Amino acid sequence: MQTVLIVIHLLIVLALVGVVLIQRSEGGGLGVGGGSGFMSARGTANALTRTTAILATLFFITSLGLGILARYESRPTDILDRIPEQQRGTGSGILDSLGPAPATPPANNGVPSDAAPANGASAPAAPATPAPAPADPSAVPTGQ
Repeated sequence: MQTVLIVIHLLIVLALVGVVLIQRSEGGGLGVGGGSGFMSARGTANALTRTTAILATLFFITSLGLGILARYESRPTDILDRIPEQQRGTGSGILDSLGPAPATPPANNGVPSDAAPANGASAPAAPATPAPAPADPSAVPTGQ
């Protein structure tokens, strides 16, 4: 049904474009061609105006029909329902395999312990005091 309505809609669109292009505008338009036509200038204007109004009404009706069909023919779906059952994860993705974040930064600031400074001096020792545990274990640490 929707395909038939789309074909009718496209035919109406083509006819409407053609009728609008044939109409005489103030600059002449495509209707320029002399005074001798199959109708007089006034009769042609009335017929083309009436045809344009009818085609515009049909265009509006078919547009509404297509919108209504699109609304009621489709079933609302969730994008997650489209994933096959065997491809759904169990929560063991790459981020889960990394483990929890360390509670304190490394004491040596990322420098291996066997690496010596370039000038031969010993590296300053980092304080070995651990960060205090939050009062509420489920609280979010603020980094202060």
